[in-house]
Amino acid sequence: MEARAINRFVGTSPMKMRLVIDLIRGRGVEEALSILHFSPKHASKSAEKVLRSAISNLQNKDESGRIDPSQVFVKEAFVNGGPMAKRVMPAPMGRAFRIRKRSHHLTIVVAQRQQKVRANPKAKSAEAAPKGAAAPVEKSKKSATKPKASASQKKAATES
Repeated sequence: MEARAINRFVGTSPMKMRLVIDLIRGRGVEEALSILHFSPKHASKSAEKVLRSAISNLQNKDESGRIDPSQVFVKEAFVNGGPMAKRVMPAPMGRAFRIRKRSHHLTIVVAQRQQKVRANPKAKSAEAAPKGAAAPVEKSKKSATKPKASASQKKAATES
């Protein structure tokens, strides 16, 4: 199960937010929250709010309401560019420089880790073979490497 939270039209540069988001992608939510909380970057405050919202959305989505926070991780986190406000700054000799005030859209998706069930691989291959048929034979690969020359052989080759 997964849930997402989106914060749109945030008034900071997408590049500044990507520096923060790259730190939490793929991590557990507890670790990600602590990284964002103690990060000195200004963008980490809004990223922390969005992450908390995504966790809350996941808890509301679950019918039982019992989600173990240690099993939740940041599945996806990405920043897309938003609209740019264009301003003009006067420049020398009658020219004008354009200032682009950038914004971004932040999306964070959290999900629960799935419990992996490991089956016995030998029992699986024995069940796959029909009765009366011979068991599959595993082939071993031969090494195709040449034997290395000793130090005395290398020295003799360089002297001649």
